[in-house]
Amino acid sequence: MSEQSEPIVAVDGLVAEYDARGGVAVALAGVDLRISRGERLGIVGESGSGKTTLALALGGLLPGNCRLSSGVVSSCGTTVRAGDGRTARADELRTLRREKIAFIAQDPAASLDPTTRIGRQFAVAMKAQGRPMTPDEIDEALSAVRIERPGEVRRLYPHQVSGGMAQRIAIAMAVARRPQLLIADEPTAALDVEVRSEVLSLIVRLAAEHDITLIWVSHDIPAVRRWCTRAVVMNDGRVVEQGPVDRVLVEPEHPYARELVNALRAGAGAGEQR
Repeated sequence: MSEQSEPIVAVDGLVAEYDARGGVAVALAGVDLRISRGERLGIVGESGSGKTTLALALGGLLPGNCRLSSGVVSSCGTTVRAGDGRTARADELRTLRREKIAFIAQDPAASLDPTTRIGRQFAVAMKAQGRPMTPDEIDEALSAVRIERPGEVRRLYPHQVSGGMAQRIAIAMAVARRPQLLIADEPTAALDVEVRSEVLSLIVRLAAEHDITLIWVSHDIPAVRRWCTRAVVMNDGRVVEQGPVDRVLVEPEHPYARELVNALRAGAGAGEQR
């Protein structure tokens, strides 16, 4: 089987548990998932459904109080957890995160160092990836996310730019690494409504231009339907439905997925009546 035909992400029977007072809390309860190269996959569900835990597990980024107790995780050719319980070595995980996977967090401020000028931290991040960039190349990367006067922005500190611009900078840094897989966890949650669509369109456009597989974790079902090719619905740590967005988010089969879509339709109808 060629690399192109192999899934970029393979998850089988994955169970994740958080240490909790008096016992454990199950965050993932036997997740199975395949993601093909070049897909734009939206993972939707309520808070606590396991979306973010799954996304973090793909990069071996779970916090110390969470463990993968069963199952298999493979991302971009790296086995994060094998079926016999063996996990990737620390150096393998560093290579995976440095060269193959990029994350965009929901809080743009969390992605940037507040004590360092934007151009400097961009340069340091890219040098660590083995891809040093000149100031002109950084300006070009900032221009690609529609930042005007990039030379001026490069000299600013993160607190001197808006939330929307900070998120565009974070996107530029993530895409400049040319990852195989880009995971965006509620990337517009901290942004004003008017800039959300612009930021989402940037992520999708850049992923398509550079042949990057996109996983988007979101509560925003209409936007997932608009921007993604396939959807996964999670509930109580399980994948309850998955498939093309025009089926899963329009005429879902699972009762929970139907509840989500019906709640969306009811909310839209109430908004139109106001």
